[in-house]
Amino acid sequence: MSDTPKKSGLNPIIIIGILFFVFGFVTWLNGTLIPYLKIACQLNNFESYLVASAFYIAYLLMAKPSAWLLKVFGFKNGMAVGLIIIAAGALIFVPAALTRIYSIFLLGLFIQGSGLAVLQSASNPYITILGPPESAAKRISIMGIFNKFAGVLAPIALGSVVLSNIDSFNAKLATLSGAEKIAQLNELASRVIVPYALIVIVLVILGILIYFSGLPEIDTDLEDETLAAANSAKTSIFNFPHLIIGVIALFFYVGAEVIAGDSIISYGVAHHMPLSQARYLASCTLGFMVIGYIAGIVFIPKYISQQKALVCSAILGVLLTIVAVLAPKYVSIACIALLGLANSLMWPAIWPLALSGLGRFTKIGSSFLVMGIAGAAVFPPLYGLLVDATKTSQGPEMAAQTSYWILIPIYLFILYFATIGYKKGKHVIAV
Repeated sequence: MSDTPKKSGLNPIIIIGILFFVFGFVTWLNGTLIPYLKIACQLNNFESYLVASAFYIAYLLMAKPSAWLLKVFGFKNGMAVGLIIIAAGALIFVPAALTRIYSIFLLGLFIQGSGLAVLQSASNPYITILGPPESAAKRISIMGIFNKFAGVLAPIALGSVVLSNIDSFNAKLATLSGAEKIAQLNELASRVIVPYALIVIVLVILGILIYFSGLPEIDTDLEDETLAAANSAKTSIFNFPHLIIGVIALFFYVGAEVIAGDSIISYGVAHHMPLSQARYLASCTLGFMVIGYIAGIVFIPKYISQQKALVCSAILGVLLTIVAVLAPKYVSIACIALLGLANSLMWPAIWPLALSGLGRFTKIGSSFLVMGIAGAAVFPPLYGLLVDATKTSQGPEMAAQTSYWILIPIYLFILYFATIGYKKGKHVIAV
């Protein structure tokens, strides 16, 4: 691949950092939308977690179109296209709020996810190959700080608007019926109109700025002699088993990350925390992720390789999950928040390990990895389904707590990728 000029190295990192902030902000609004729409649209646990499904299933369905868009437009213009698509999805929240129809909210979330699939397909490989491969996890960790700092702010910002005085609202709602109740629910639904209108404006402006920016293009179709020789007999992305296993690992990882971030508010409520307090728990989870990213910047690759960091992260995920399921409520809630720390270095490590040695297959390999993000469309609703299925026999507190067992096989597969899977089909030096 061609080298990026050194003088352009700073600006691209800043620009990509802004993009990571944007899709972090949009993504982590879901943690607040789940309990908000559960009340506004009168949903059960499984239905409310369809917020995550509608949003993340787009990553699976848009992976191939994203690869095609990147081939046509390149990385830079592909990012601009992604931002405009996200803006279109955010705009749909206006009619959704005015009609209080849940399916229209889900359509808006799907379109937002589609735009993010394009944006992630461009920005993640861009930052991965914008420097030495052994420090890719360090660069992605820097991006992760932008992403997860936005994730800390997003639920606080949206929650302060849509969940304002929500406990007294719920108490009042319980006393109403008929037209009065519908009027109150319509008022609650309308609270998202102004925040999402502002999001639309910001995204459109940013998309235009990216389009006219001096962000350099990187040609991933060119390979050096060594890589070209290694890939000479390879005709398909399926000739890289380590990538396919990496896609599955990412599928599991994103499911775990979103369960931890999106379920913790409802989990706190299940343990009788007022929603006005529990709404800050998602920010705690994201805050621990920021701490983990800072640790990645400091320690990778100087003191620990990104592969070993992934091993440690998977083991920590298993241990925290076991304690979360078995411990008393406040310790358990704290462990779910601490999963942010365990999850923080997984994304930065999986991407470079999975893309290692792909050369001219990097764009399509990136689109396959983006498909793995669809894990967030599968696992959170499964968690919600487990809670609904067991709350009658166990009670809502224990049902919400024991359902976190779903995380154990997820972290064990990530541990497999970190120790064995990343080496499948190629000679690897741990990076």
